[in-house]
Amino acid sequence: MPDIQMGLIGSPSDVVNPLFEGEVKPEGIDLVITRADGSTGYWRQFNFDEFDVSALSVASYIIAKTKGYDAVALPVFSSRRFMHAELNYHVDSGIKGPEDLKGKRLGVAEYQMTASVWLRGTLEHDFGVSQYDIKWFMERTEELSHGGTTGFKPPKGISFTRVPEDKSLAMMLVNNELDASSLPQMRLRGGNFIDRSTRLRAQDADWSKVKKLFPDLIAEGTRFYKKYGFIPATQMYTIRGSTFKKYPWAAFNLYDAFVKSKRRAEETLSERIPSLMVFGRAYMAQTRKTFDGDPFTYGVEANRPMLTTVIDYLHEQGLITKKPKVEDLFAPSVVSL
Repeated sequence: MPDIQMGLIGSPSDVVNPLFEGEVKPEGIDLVITRADGSTGYWRQFNFDEFDVSALSVASYIIAKTKGYDAVALPVFSSRRFMHAELNYHVDSGIKGPEDLKGKRLGVAEYQMTASVWLRGTLEHDFGVSQYDIKWFMERTEELSHGGTTGFKPPKGISFTRVPEDKSLAMMLVNNELDASSLPQMRLRGGNFIDRSTRLRAQDADWSKVKKLFPDLIAEGTRFYKKYGFIPATQMYTIRGSTFKKYPWAAFNLYDAFVKSKRRAEETLSERIPSLMVFGRAYMAQTRKTFDGDPFTYGVEANRPMLTTVIDYLHEQGLITKKPKVEDLFAPSVVSL
């Protein structure tokens, strides 16, 4: 019997590249890979349901699932970051630490995106800054947002403003029209059509006045990990509902391939440290010492604390009205893994 063909959209990264590049192959499946940044890939799948397999925002997938979105997830969390630790602030804002964000203007790409959910949850539970204490600014238009397909409305009691379409978070932050922003990639080259801050930058502005809220990202990430025992995930892979109904066996085979891809990346990590990263091996050793075991672990049970936490945050923040069971998010064949 010939392999079935499936289309997949996702962001290239070290843990999925062996699968994307054909070093690892799911049994019985011929994958046709479309590489896209997360913002673009999520938007295409939520709006057009183009692909059999897609990386999606963890938070937006859960929100959509509670509203009947026809898909099942794989416990494959290929992107993890300490989102709150990537905040930038303007030095004229009077901000000295995270507690000073009360009453300030904080910009996010999208209110319901996973990064923003983790940011608000951490500010609330670790630093005593309620979501109601902050003036929120959102860059994405309704048409280009996850929330445009899930029916997002700003939760009651929230100070919420959309960024004018001729501006971006990057421009507003550097010009002191925002006090802080959670857009860590605002100054990278290139861009996408979803996030204006990857394109609209104030090139001649005084960027010396934009600083990191947590100057020592490693120290703050380590603090978070020691407290919670996980690195927050921002995306996971999903299977389109119609595809899963036709090929229910594919969920396990795809999951197995993702696991093997990550294992391959782990085995070759020391070979791939760029020579330009002079202290690369030292950072690798420090990372392994800090995150004992596997900080990018896959599987439902290993990630239950993290999944329970993000579901709690979504409920606390008024983005879901009822908490789903963790098991109901995933394909039945991978729930016990």
